[in-house]
Amino acid sequence: MQVSRRFIRAVREAPVRQYLIAHAAGLHPSTLSRILNGIDDVRENDRRVLAVARVLKLRPAECFRAADSSVLVPDAGKGDQNAG
Repeated sequence: MQVSRRFIRAVREAPVRQYLIAHAAGLHPSTLSRILNGIDDVRENDRRVLAVARVLKLRPAECFRAADSSVLVPDAGKGDQNAG
């Protein structure tokens, strides 16, 4: 599980500095930095992320995304069978 792009953008674009957001959420600023940069693993409904979400007035559903949310690319070998 990772934090969502929406969560990261909300923290980075907040009108106050990140260390103030971290302190208001009860976190050390370096903990917030590690979460934003993907260094610390987060779990679904991680209390640290939810605390920051409360400070920024975000809904919990806006804070998380699956770690394997990759783009699916169709197999190149299985093109249109009717072409030709």
